[in-house]
Amino acid sequence: MSGTNVWTRSRERMRRYPELLAACAAEAAAYGKCVSVTTMASEQELKKDLCAKEFEALKACFLSAAKKVK
Repeated sequence: MSGTNVWTRSRERMRRYPELLAACAAEAAAYGKCVSVTTMASEQELKKDLCAKEFEALKACFLSAAKKVK
């Protein structure tokens, strides 16, 4: 059996997560704030696409940071 399997790859991605999150702190904070404000305003119910702009910014940042970390 090969030593590289789905669990090994998943663990490696998860080990990099704190570094990627630190690189995207501003985007993560903006997304978290949007989710928090949205759930408070709509009685704890988050609807799809209410924070899509912030999520897309966070996603783009993660992808960019992941390319730099490799």
